[in-house]
Amino acid sequence: MSGPKRVRAAVSVATVWTSPDSPRPLDEPALRHPAAITEWLGAMTVKDKLDLYGANRIQTQMLYGTEAIVAEESGEWVKVLIPEQSTRKEGTGYPGWVPKCQLTEASAESAVGQWAEVAAPRALLTLRSLQAEIELSFLTRLPVVEETNDGVVVDTPHGVGFLPKDQVRIVGRPASTPMEEEHAGKRLVRQGMRFIGLPYLWGGMSSFGYDCSGFAYSMHKSQGMLIPRDASDQAVQGQMVERDRLEPGDLLFFAYEEGKGRVHHVGIYAGDNRMLHSPDSEGCIELVDLNGYKLEKEHCISRRYW
Repeated sequence: MSGPKRVRAAVSVATVWTSPDSPRPLDEPALRHPAAITEWLGAMTVKDKLDLYGANRIQTQMLYGTEAIVAEESGEWVKVLIPEQSTRKEGTGYPGWVPKCQLTEASAESAVGQWAEVAAPRALLTLRSLQAEIELSFLTRLPVVEETNDGVVVDTPHGVGFLPKDQVRIVGRPASTPMEEEHAGKRLVRQGMRFIGLPYLWGGMSSFGYDCSGFAYSMHKSQGMLIPRDASDQAVQGQMVERDRLEPGDLLFFAYEEGKGRVHHVGIYAGDNRMLHSPDSEGCIELVDLNGYKLEKEHCISRRYW
């Protein structure tokens, strides 16, 4: 008996919406195949970005090639569950709706031995069959077909593609990465520093724009660790760390009512009482001094996953 139907994201970044009715007319570029992510983000005002949160329009995002399970289909939309993004909302994976045109059926091939993972902030994938190029996000992973002198031939939702060698690294199975002498906490901070100045995006899970927990999730994933998708879930797992025991790479959580209410934000401790985080729809990824920072009194708990 066959299992549930599986699909792969067939655009650089597939935005996962709360419902098929969630997108606004101005979101049309993000619904296309191929998705025009840069055009979409560039046209939005701060007010437009705030509305993504205020009207609960976006749940999360999937990078090109990411697999998901089909939960439901309705017209030109598919409800998916994303196994690699864990959440208390749904045990199988993060739920939400994606335009059918942005998905392709996943093949039932044997397990992949090696993956090409985008190590640059972004990388240009050349698709041979379409004679086209797709700009991919940091951490996009595609199965390796073969390595060449100047790059990697990969299997994509559109057939065989090519990635330049200087924009990727070869890793083992998903969520695995070679370990170095420096501890993973310091490495994930170093990765995160590369994105200082990147504008915040509610629901963002790509190097075109991260939200606070998407940034924390992705920097951990860059070191081979899969943590929960949302800050509220991240705050109840991992190892609790006292304030005087913090090390670079630990996660700092902030809650309403001066730390007694609901968790609403997460940042990465960067050492020397500094925090690296993606703040809000009006800001960009930044490194801040925690002393006197506007959220200082809301710090409620710290967690370590490395």
